[in-house]
Amino acid sequence: MVRAAVLPAVGAPLEVTDIDLPDPGPGQVRVRLAAAGVCHSDLSLSNGTMRVPVPAVLGHEGAGTVVAVGEGVNGVAPGSRVVLNWAPACGSCHACALGEVWLCANALNGAADVYARTADGTDLNPGLNVAAFAEETVVSESCLLPLPEGIPLTDAALLGCAVLTGYGAVHHAARVREGETVAVYGVGGVGLAALQAARIAGASRIVAVDVSPEKEELARAAGATDYVIASDTTAREIRGLTGKQGVDVAVECVGRAATIRTAWDSTRRGGRTTVVGIGGKDQQVTFNALELFHWGRTLAGCVYGNANPAEDLPVLAEHVRAGRLDLGALVTERIALDGIPAAFDNMLAGKGGRALVVF
Repeated sequence: MVRAAVLPAVGAPLEVTDIDLPDPGPGQVRVRLAAAGVCHSDLSLSNGTMRVPVPAVLGHEGAGTVVAVGEGVNGVAPGSRVVLNWAPACGSCHACALGEVWLCANALNGAADVYARTADGTDLNPGLNVAAFAEETVVSESCLLPLPEGIPLTDAALLGCAVLTGYGAVHHAARVREGETVAVYGVGGVGLAALQAARIAGASRIVAVDVSPEKEELARAAGATDYVIASDTTAREIRGLTGKQGVDVAVECVGRAATIRTAWDSTRRGGRTTVVGIGGKDQQVTFNALELFHWGRTLAGCVYGNANPAEDLPVLAEHVRAGRLDLGALVTERIALDGIPAAFDNMLAGKGGRALVVF
C-alpha cells in the first residue's frame, strides 16, 4: 500500500488515500517518487477540460528511483535514477514514422489501463500513463528516461514536462534565433522554462507578460529583460518596446482565447506565434482573412514542446550542469500530497510558478 492523490470523478476533489500497488509485471517497472510537479494539465484533467478515465491517480511530471523491475526489463535496474515520460512514442504510427514523436497516436494508450486499486478494491487508472501523485508508481519501461549524472533527483522532476515543454517551445517549435526578440505570455512553470530557454537561445529582448505584478522578480531572474502586466494595451506596449514592430516570436503559455489573440497581435509582421497553453473548446479565437494575408505571421500549436524526450533530456542536463538552466528557479513552493488542491487553487488565481510535491 502506498499513499496517493486520487481523482474519484471529474470535477470532484482529490482524495489522498492508500492504494494497493501491485508488483511490476512483464515490461513494467516500479518507481519510488522523489518529487512530482503540479502542472496546469493536471488541473485541466481534474476539471474535465481534458478527458481521462476515472477514478485515476493524476500527476505526470516526476522523477524517482527504480525499486523493482518486471520480466523482460533490460534498460533500468533497481537503484536507477529516472525521469517519468508521460508520452512515450510507439515508434510505429504515422507521426512517429515522420519523426514527430510528440504527436504519437498511441502515446496515451496506457492511461486507459487499470494499474492499481483503492483499499476497497476500486480499479484505478494511471492519469497520463505514469500516476506521479503517489509515493510509488508502476509504469511501462517505455515511460522512463535515465536521468543523466549531476542532476539533483528532486529538481529533475521538472524535466518531465515543464522544462521539456518550455524549452522545446522556444528551440523546436518557434526556433528562436540569436538576436531575436521574444514575448512569453504566462509566468508559470512552463513560462519560466520558456524564458530561460529564450535567454539560452540568445534572444536580444525577452518580454514576460502576466496578470500578476508579484511575478516580475521571478520572470527577470529567469531572463526577462522587460515585464508587462497583462491588459487591453499589452500588444501596444510590446510594440512600443520593439521599435513599433512587435516581437519576432510570441510564446503563449496560458491557453485562453484573449491571450492567444494578444500574443498574435504583439508579433511582428512575418513573425511566429506559438501556442503552448491548453485551452477549452469554448475558447474560440477569431482572425479575418485580410489580416492573415497582410501580417504574414505564422500561428502554430505546440505539443509537449515538439520535443523528443530521449534526445532532449541529455541536452537539458548539460545546460543544467553548465549553470545555464536553473531548475530550482521554477519552483515557488514545495508541498506534500495533501497540498495539491491548494496548488490547483493558486494556479487558477495566477499565483506562483511551479509547485513541487516532495516525498
